[in-house]
Amino acid sequence: MLNSNLLFPLLHNFGAVAKECQPGSFLAFPSWYQYLNVVYDPANGCHIDTFNVPGDFVLIALAIADILLRVGGVVAFGYVIWGGIQYVTSRGEPDKTRQAQGTIMNAVIGMIIAIFATAIVTFIGNSLG
Repeated sequence: MLNSNLLFPLLHNFGAVAKECQPGSFLAFPSWYQYLNVVYDPANGCHIDTFNVPGDFVLIALAIADILLRVGGVVAFGYVIWGGIQYVTSRGEPDKTRQAQGTIMNAVIGMIIAIFATAIVTFIGNSLG
């Protein structure tokens, strides 16, 4: 018979035990403990296995940066919509049209930066965590 101390980590590594141990998300925003080592204990449920003072603060900071970058992407998307509304309501006036196009262009650039920065932070967090 397999020892339960060996079985549960083995199953957890293959994702067969307790989906609740996996960090959840709210509207595709990761949780603050996204990159920490969360383990399943049959008696106590899910908990953070060990907490290393200097290293795990870096992982938490990466998760918070990931959240903030995603919020920035959502804000940039909102500015794209706002720029589109400005463009439609400009009624062909050259100054307003130019301003609306500038808003849209800057928002798209901001969204591209946010997407790439989020990908980089996620890669680093998954590598370290």
